[in-house]
Order: sequence, then structure tokens, then C-alpha cells
Amino acid sequence: MGQATVVLHGHFYQPPRENPWTDRVRSEPSATPFENWNERITAECYEPLARAGAFDWLSFDLGPTLARWLEGERRDVHEGFVRGDRASRERLGYGNALAQPYHHIILPLASRREKKAEVRWGLRDFERRFGRRAEGMWLPETAVDMATLEVLAEEDVAFTVLGAHQVADPPNGGLGRVRLGGGREIAVFVYDGALSHGVAFGALLEGREAWFAELRAAAGRGAPFVALATDGETFGHHHRGADRTLVEVISRVRESGDAEVGNFASILARSGELPAVTLNEPSSWSCAHGIERWRSACGCRLAPHIDSQQRWRGPLREALETLAAGLDEAFATLAPGRLWEPRQTVAALGDVLGDPSGLGNFAIEAAREGCRDEALSLLELARDRAAMFTSCAWFFDDVAGIEATQVLGYAAHALDRLRRLAPERAEALETAFVADLARAPANDADLADAAEVYEREFKSGAGARIPADA
Repeated sequence: MGQATVVLHGHFYQPPRENPWTDRVRSEPSATPFENWNERITAECYEPLARAGAFDWLSFDLGPTLARWLEGERRDVHEGFVRGDRASRERLGYGNALAQPYHHIILPLASRREKKAEVRWGLRDFERRFGRRAEGMWLPETAVDMATLEVLAEEDVAFTVLGAHQVADPPNGGLGRVRLGGGREIAVFVYDGALSHGVAFGALLEGREAWFAELRAAAGRGAPFVALATDGETFGHHHRGADRTLVEVISRVRESGDAEVGNFASILARSGELPAVTLNEPSSWSCAHGIERWRSACGCRLAPHIDSQQRWRGPLREALETLAAGLDEAFATLAPGRLWEPRQTVAALGDVLGDPSGLGNFAIEAAREGCRDEALSLLELARDRAAMFTSCAWFFDDVAGIEATQVLGYAAHALDRLRRLAPERAEALETAFVADLARAPANDADLADAAEVYEREFKSGAGARIPADA
């Protein structure tokens, strides 16, 4: 296998599932025999990988919303990720863990202010969780444009990871740099698309030797490293038994004696001058049309064999963007009288959003005298407003699905918090929001559109805004 370094990267993430009113994950019958999908996927994937010490060797990013749930509900598994990063730092001088923007949003569709907030929140959550600054950041869906890379560089992120189709001139060896404005630049690792695809979709997981053989061939082509990247849930959840295959492949590479299992940061640290590469923007790893999957009926869908339409995607995003603008205006009006430093307080949310204990103590510190409850409502509003754009709502095939309903729940909860402070403003925003949602047609035969989903789930009676299971 030559002297190549092998980097095996897992993107670990789950859509947030907590009921915004109770902060508890709802019961999900589709996850039977488990109570919800977080519990099921933990049992099938995260727990066995942690127990086997895989994170000592596997490069990974851990989504903050998933990490928050693990820290609160499965601390032993959460510690497996943290321990793995610590072990890799001791072995290589650099940790396996990469940061991730706090909410899994499509950054090229976000404003610059939103980009900066999500990146900063993700970096601060990473520091609290792993006890160090992050060298690299994984972008949700690897969705990227120049403005996103500029924000990463401004926040001292040294590198990110992309697919070969996301750069116009993939560098020989898989590591290059993108020149940015103001004399800045950022390193870009390009993962092996064929190898990653083979693992992600199972072709290389079927035989005991197939993956190792392909890895050997890729590493023998003369490049200084070979990297694959796939969803971490591939290993045990998407493919039963793949967690054991991963551990076996790591052992085989280590035992081969002529390659090391490394990570991106350690490779970058020993690299010299990097060739310049040009970004294909905007692009992502899961949409053939750039980033259209999250705003239009581009044709990309999870179940192409099922006849369904995606005309709801654009109207859902537009409805949420209009609501977000109204929530921003309300926050700007209401916050100065209730928070000492509104802008600085929102910027600092990354210190506490990932803590299962919540925002309570932070609100006490941030609130003006006598305004603790109102301050907490404003902070929850700011959190919900960001979470409304979680990418999973558009990734799946129906506006009535679990993930789209989840972001509607964040919208409803934000309006509920605003109603405590400015009832008439909240009522006007909600009325307009529901009217906008009526333009997003559902595939579910029992529902006409997203407005009906919202009414069914979050307006169960006159004046009611709290779902029945809250």
C-alpha cells in the first residue's frame, strides 16, 4: 500500500427530534422496537463503534444537535467520541474530530449573518465538547460557495472536505487551497468519490475483502493520502454489520505495516505549499443540481421509484424566510429592553445551545433586571428561528413528513415565545405564515398542503399553540 496515509471519515448526524416545548424526543413508531430513531441508531451504530474504540482511528464530525442528545441520554457513547479524539491527538498530534455548523442548514442559502452565527456556534460547541479549538469544519451536505469558505477562514478554520465534483480542478493528491478575498485562503481536502460511493451504498461492504482490496489499490496510486467520506450511520445502521467491517478494515490497514491510519489535520500540518483550486459553486454532495434540492423541484428525492412531487420545497423555504424576517424584526425591537447586550448574547449562544441543561442560567446572566423570563423567551426565539432551516426538511420527499413537521414545530414554538411578549405581532406573523404555507402542496393524500400540517400539529384548538404531547 505504499506510504500513503489512509483517512476514513464518518459524518455523524441525526435530524433534531426534540419537541420544542418539552425538549424531549417524541415517540416515533417507525423506529420500533425502539422508542425513537435516536435510540435505534445509537444501538445499531454509535454504541458498537464507541465500544470497539473505532473513534480512536476514524476521522469524524459529530453534529452538535446529535451530540447534545447523546450527552444527555447516552453519556457513555458521547464519551466514546470525545475519548477517540483525545486518543488520536496523543497518537498523531492532531485530533480526529472536525467541527460542524451548529444547525444542519445549507449555508449557501443562508445570509452572511446566518452563516457566521452557525459557524461560530458550532465552533464554540466543539470547544466545550472536545476541549480544544477545531482545525477543520465539515459543511452540512458539503454544501459550499465562496461566501461560506470566507466565513470559515474568518473564524480561523483551516480546512474543509469536499467531493471531487465540487472543485473545477481537483488537485493531484487530493489537497489544495482556495484563494479568498482579503488575502485569505483555506485548504480543501478532496475525498475519493468512487471509494466513498462504494462504501456508502454497500458494494464494498458485501465481502470481507472487497473494501480492503479497493483501499489498497487506491493507496497504491502514488498519492500521499487516500480519503473516503460517508455518513457515519453507514456503519451498522444503513448496512447491518458494517460497524464490524469498519473495525476489521482499520485493523487490516494498521497490520499491513506500510500505511498509517491518519486524519486530515495531521496531513495538513506536514504539507508544504498547496496548489490552488477553483470552487464549483454552489455545490453539495447529495444534489446533482448544486443546492436545488433544498429550494426547488429539481428531481432529486429519496425514493425515486415513488411518484411524488417536490413543488412544496420552494414555497416552504419562502414561507420560513418571510417568517424569519418578521421574527428578526421583532427581536430587534423587543430585545434591547430585556437583554443587556442583544447582539453579543446571540453570538454567545454557541456556549450553551449544546448543553442539555438548556438556556436557563444563561438567560439569568443576559437579562436586564426583572426580565429573566422575557429574556429566556427571546433566546428561545433566536434558537428556534435558526433551527427552522434544518436541511432535513427538504431532503425527504414530503412536506408532511417527520422532518418537515419538525421545522414547522420550531416556527410554531418561536411564535409561541413571541406571543408571550407581543401577542398582536405574533398573531399577525402566524396568520401570514399559514397563508404562505398553503402554497406548499403535500404528497400525503390526507393533507392538502403544509398549512394543513401546521394546523393539525400545532393549532389543535382555538388559541392553542402547544401540541398534545407537550
